[in-house]
Amino acid sequence: MSRPARIVIDKDALKYNLERIREMAPGARIMAIIKADAYGHGLIPVAGALGGADAFGVACLEEAEQLRAAGIMKPVVLLEGAHDAADLARIAALGLEIALHNEWQLSALERVGPSGPLRVWLKLDTGMHRLGFAPEEVGPVMKRVLACKGIGRPLRVMTHLACANEPGHPLTREQLALFGELCMDIDAERSIANSAALLTDPTTQCDWVRPGIMLYGVSPLAGRGAADLDIKPVMTLESELIAVRRLQKGESVGYGATWRCPEAMPVGVVAVGYGDGYPRHARSGTPVRVNDARCALIGLVSMDMLTVDLRRQPEARIGDRVVLWGESLPIEEIAAQAGTIPWELLCGVHRRLARVERG
Repeated sequence: MSRPARIVIDKDALKYNLERIREMAPGARIMAIIKADAYGHGLIPVAGALGGADAFGVACLEEAEQLRAAGIMKPVVLLEGAHDAADLARIAALGLEIALHNEWQLSALERVGPSGPLRVWLKLDTGMHRLGFAPEEVGPVMKRVLACKGIGRPLRVMTHLACANEPGHPLTREQLALFGELCMDIDAERSIANSAALLTDPTTQCDWVRPGIMLYGVSPLAGRGAADLDIKPVMTLESELIAVRRLQKGESVGYGATWRCPEAMPVGVVAVGYGDGYPRHARSGTPVRVNDARCALIGLVSMDMLTVDLRRQPEARIGDRVVLWGESLPIEEIAAQAGTIPWELLCGVHRRLARVERG
């Protein structure tokens, strides 16, 4: 049989999470963020499951081209805009929408001009200091955008919050106040809220919301899991035991002999490792579910395997199911044990893993 490591994608959970967002922001349209292969879940299957979204947000033209080639004709926004003036014709031909966030892009738009109607999302830098026009540039830039031929109406303006995952952070208040001030005399649809803002501040909802991680059933908020927010994990990383060993007290496990058995005990070997996207730096003690029991990772994670303490599942056998994250085991816990964030784990799943879609 084939190697048992795989990811399972629950499309019903995706749809459920989208509906939860509709409930939270009933007056807003939803741009579902599906960049980076839909956070590792699969760009095309996720877009197909999220047909109820009003638009999709991707990072680049290549992702948008995949959507169009798959017959997905819903509005698609290039969140980094055009990377080359020569791309503008292709962008217009595919009916894509673009973020506009710097002088180079605006000059290219003025110089080349779209070959057909083009929807523009003007990105304002209110304090994230990553992409966007500075506050003093907004007035002149808006005049130039309105003077460009072929720009669709209404215009749309957006900003991104740096600290929305920290409720009450003063920078969020500053960003919201500045955005409101900059947009005061602009006739345009507005977008602020990402997943964290959706959950913490209803005033950020505006005309459009841009959920990402929340769609995939992962909490963006420290101390609050998916279950607390009534969203469902979409990806489960699972495998099977491929060996069960009986080791003696004092014997070491894995590379570097970093973990030793405190007593005679069963140890399981699981067919999954950092070559599949499981974090190499997950500490001993990181939860791993074997059958219905929460067991613990022990020793260093290898490229293709990891080892688990089976004292809580002493009857486990070769072929028994192991869940690394997702169903019944929150990915937020795994990320914390590995000193990283759930976003990185989801995006890091390897293409060699088998993929199963349900729902």
